[in-house]
Amino acid sequence: MSPNITQLLSAWQSGDSSALDQLAPAVYDELHRLAKQYLRNESPGHTLQATALINEAFIRLVDTHQPWQNRAHFMGVAAQMMRRILVDHARARGSQKRGSNRTHVNIDEVTLFVQNNDDVVIELDEALTKLAKFDERKAKLIELRFFGGMTYEETAEVLGISTTSLDRELRLAKAWLKQELEL
Repeated sequence: MSPNITQLLSAWQSGDSSALDQLAPAVYDELHRLAKQYLRNESPGHTLQATALINEAFIRLVDTHQPWQNRAHFMGVAAQMMRRILVDHARARGSQKRGSNRTHVNIDEVTLFVQNNDDVVIELDEALTKLAKFDERKAKLIELRFFGGMTYEETAEVLGISTTSLDRELRLAKAWLKQELEL
């Protein structure tokens, strides 16, 4: 039987260092799934591997010293950390914002046309940052669904809303992103 992630997070937060030792293997598979989701859309020659992404994200998560509400909250922050790592990595590789050799990428029903996968990460990050300025929850739900690969139920749990509300907000967020990212 796997340990309860929420209990481990609470124990770790209370100063039980052995809880962190139990937490790492307990969340590894789910973090690996998130990392694979992120890297699935990357270009074939991408230099960042899933294990490196997981390790970097976990290090950042450990260093955040934030109060964890539950497993869903932890995984939501992990998705955000992985997004930041990939954006930093894409920017470090010197990607240009737009170009002529475009490929077709899908975010559920939203279709984006961008030069390469580093551009997808950078453009989506810029659009989400812009969206977050006037509607943080919509930006967060796109982040959790696209970058985190979370299900409707997981995303609704992290955001503390119903799946019906999530569906409505997701449709609005996708429409906004489609308008923002198309040429």
